[in-house]
This record gives sequence, C-alpha cells and structure tokens, in this order.
Amino acid sequence: MTGYIIRRLLSIAVTFFVVSLLIFLMMHAIPGGPFDAGEMPLPPDVREKLNAQFGFDQPILVQYLRYMWAVLHLDFGVPFQSPGETVLSLLADAWLPSLVLGGLGVVIGAPLGILLGTAAALRRNSLVDYLASAFAALGLTVPVFVTSMLLILVFAVWLDWLPASGWGEPRKWILPIAAYATIPMATYARYTRAAMLDTLNKPFVTVLRAKGLSETRIVLVHVLRNSAIPMVTVFLPMFIGTATGSIFVEAMFRVPGLGSYFVSSIRTRDYPLEMALMLMLTVLFCLAYLISDLVYGWLNPRIRHGGHK
Repeated sequence: MTGYIIRRLLSIAVTFFVVSLLIFLMMHAIPGGPFDAGEMPLPPDVREKLNAQFGFDQPILVQYLRYMWAVLHLDFGVPFQSPGETVLSLLADAWLPSLVLGGLGVVIGAPLGILLGTAAALRRNSLVDYLASAFAALGLTVPVFVTSMLLILVFAVWLDWLPASGWGEPRKWILPIAAYATIPMATYARYTRAAMLDTLNKPFVTVLRAKGLSETRIVLVHVLRNSAIPMVTVFLPMFIGTATGSIFVEAMFRVPGLGSYFVSSIRTRDYPLEMALMLMLTVLFCLAYLISDLVYGWLNPRIRHGGHK
C-alpha cells in the first residue's frame, strides 16, 4: 500500500507540472495581454515598464520557470484585478461562499439521491422507479442555470418566500444550495439504482435470504456496501467541483465566490489568478481520485492496489 501511494503521489507531481505547462502556454498563446491597449488603455512607455516589471518581456520558457519556482515556494503572485492583496488571500476570501453553498449542496443532495435510488431499485418498474428515473434524467440534462432561474421565478418572484440573490444571512443560501443539490441528487439516484439492481441479482443475496436475514439488514449492511464503489468514485470529485464554485449558480444568485474569478481572470488576462485557480483544481482532483482508490480497498478487501496481493 505504501508503494502504491508513493507511485500515485509521483504521478500527481508529474501531472501537476504537465498541466501547469499546458495552461501557461495556452494563456500566453491568446492574443493580447493584461496591459495591452485593448484591455487597459495605457501609454506605450507605461505599458513597457509594466511588462518589464512582471517579466512579460522575457522568453516564455523563462517566464514559466520563474513562475513555477515561485509556486514551489507557495508564492502565486499578485492578482492584476486586485493588486492590493495576494492571490492566496484573494482565493481564501472567495472560497468560503463557494465551499459553504456548494459543499452543503453536495452533502444534502447526495444522501437524498441515495435514498431515491435505493427506493427505485427496491421497487423496480413501479411508480416510484419511474418518477426517480425521470427526476434523474431531468437533473442531469437540464442546465443548472435553467434550474436556478426556475427556483428564482417560483420561490422569489411568484411565492415571494425567499430572496432572489445575495450572500450573508442564511435565508439567502437556500436557493443556491437547492440549485447546487440538483446535480448530486440526480447523479446519485441514477448510480445508486444501477448499482443496487446489479448487487441485488448477485448469488450472495439469495444465500443471505435463505439464511433468514431480514430484508432491511440485507439491504443496509450487505447490498449498500457492495454497491458503494461507484458512489465513492463520484462523491469526492463532485464535492470538489461544486465546492470550488459554479460559474452559472454564482452568477445567477450573485454569490461572491470562486466561480466569478474563473470568468474575470480569463477576460482580464489575469495570469497569476488564472494559473492559481487551475493548479488548485488539478491538485484537488488528483488527490480526490487517490483518496477514492484508497477507500475502494477499505470497502472491498478483494481489491488490491497495483496488482499485488
């Protein structure tokens, strides 16, 4: 197990540097720059001084090596759109709304999806199964910004129960959390139904029933655990993807989270902020899949990492 973890960490390090190089090259391949006349009208001499100050007049390889050397020392630079603070402090302040709303959306939506998928699997071809399958299909196909608009229209405009947007008091969190929760709820309903139907047809379930175990114990203790591997695969990446901000949800509900910076950093050519966001996502997703693989072995001891007994 230790050797497997070391090999995976080495592969994460390689992935980190490959992704950083690709992102850096793609950013600088886009015509224009943060101080060009089209983005920020400046006199030519001032623009040249700023390019020299930030090293944009150096060869692209030199810029990349300097940036990565600073990143290895946890220095991600200064965001151009907010030069009074560092990139890390800006992301730390913006991550709280995304983490709270997105994390709660997954934490609430995933258990509800598991319950819905379990009910659909246990009552196959019934009305519950048809409704759960229809909800899962709609939740996965309807764009999240359409769901957000419907929530605002019904609960904020027609019924006037909740505020339409904002961040601060908990009442303003309800609609964004509901919008965030639709995707994990629909995803888990679909995965749980399929996994449980496959497990319920296994021979060991027939043996457990023949031994006289109650249906509740069979489902909760044996079937759910053997069906959990697909759910583990989905949970951590989904949690990270949601907790790092949704561009559409945060734009619809005016939440000051990370999602808005993904758009603004590209539009304003804010290279330090854009690189930090993408590198952060790369590391988080790699670690999420590593943790998922380790949980596999705990859920199912028959799984051996790296092909070793």
